[in-house]
Amino acid sequence: MTDSPTFLWVKSSYSGNGGTCVEWAPTHASVTGIVPVRDSKDPHGPVLAVPAASFALFVAGVKAGEFGAV
Repeated sequence: MTDSPTFLWVKSSYSGNGGTCVEWAPTHASVTGIVPVRDSKDPHGPVLAVPAASFALFVAGVKAGEFGAV
């Protein structure tokens, strides 16, 4: 997936100031069912395209602490 000027990027509320920031485009996700995700430090870099259901499971896992502490 390539970045689009129509994507409205939002930084994750779980991103800290330590350089581990991700952004996603919720408006695109709600329309297409695909969640675009990118590294906020590299806004012109690659964009991952994740199915909305998979992204929701991932976010639930992060909230539950299933991936350990960073």
